[in-house]
Amino acid sequence: MDLADLWFVAIAVLWTGYFFLEGFDFGVGMLLPVLGRTDEERGALIQTIGGVWDGNEVWLIVAAGATFAAFPLWYATMFSSLYLLLLAVLVALIVRGVALEFRGKGDSPRWRANWDRLLVAGSLVPAVLWGAVFGNIARGLPLDAEHVLRGGLGDLLNWYALVGGLVTVTLFLLHGALFLSLRTTGELQARARRAASRIGPLPVLAIIGFVAAIQAQRGTAATAVTGGLAVVALLGAWAMTRRWAGLGFVLTGTAIVAATATLFLASYPTVLPSTIDPAYDITVHNASSTDYTLVVMTWAAAIFLPIVLAYQAWTYWIFAKRIGAVQSPAAGGTASEEADASR
Repeated sequence: MDLADLWFVAIAVLWTGYFFLEGFDFGVGMLLPVLGRTDEERGALIQTIGGVWDGNEVWLIVAAGATFAAFPLWYATMFSSLYLLLLAVLVALIVRGVALEFRGKGDSPRWRANWDRLLVAGSLVPAVLWGAVFGNIARGLPLDAEHVLRGGLGDLLNWYALVGGLVTVTLFLLHGALFLSLRTTGELQARARRAASRIGPLPVLAIIGFVAAIQAQRGTAATAVTGGLAVVALLGAWAMTRRWAGLGFVLTGTAIVAATATLFLASYPTVLPSTIDPAYDITVHNASSTDYTLVVMTWAAAIFLPIVLAYQAWTYWIFAKRIGAVQSPAAGGTASEEADASR
């Protein structure tokens, strides 16, 4: 394995970490109006992610930055070809972040209810569109010899994008429900467990369909194994929803890891397939930076990555206390201030 391959693996790990951590954030946001029946309950649900959501988004920034530095051609082609989808994701993430911080800035229940609606939308849109983005990457894009997209938005709204969106939104819903089962108490915890039990079959069916499509198009033994692992892990998570939420959460995390590995292994060493001609594919080696750049990046990662991981682990330890609706401040603060109140 050379440095280009190593950084391909590193970027896959970064995306996996982002989907694992931000996945339950999105799930909490989407479940907000379902599980939170009062303003106090919705405030308590937001407290569960109030101290960690912004740290979780750092994984996205690092994944995009690492792709830009290690594989500039891959970055440029992917972000220009999928510009509209990624722009919608960016706008939704901004709306979500503003909603989390501004929700508690007013005393009116109507004020908080409006920000709650934006929080739900800002969680749902990225949850769907990330699946659409990676569904298109798995299927391939109509790239010409200059690596320019020959098509429009209609070419991106295909069957792969639809099923990919169903995979991510249902998987994140289940992941979020199990996370809330671990972070809440009383009636909120009971509702979260019931929601997880009802959601459970949906990501199983979605992943079976998506993995079957990838396997039929360009699958290998590795994608069959990782895809099968994702399905088995989800079945186990569904079985654990009523009794052992902790194990169920670990299993949904395993499914996210396996599903992401399936996407990255499906066409390796190709990172962005062309549906026009395989000769126009973007691969790990024709897209990588110089060896000097990759060496510098490797040393920087070796020095700073352990520090960042240790800090994030400490953050989760600090905000590990279970939360009940009675702990939610009456008027609320920002998401971070509400999280501080729960410590």
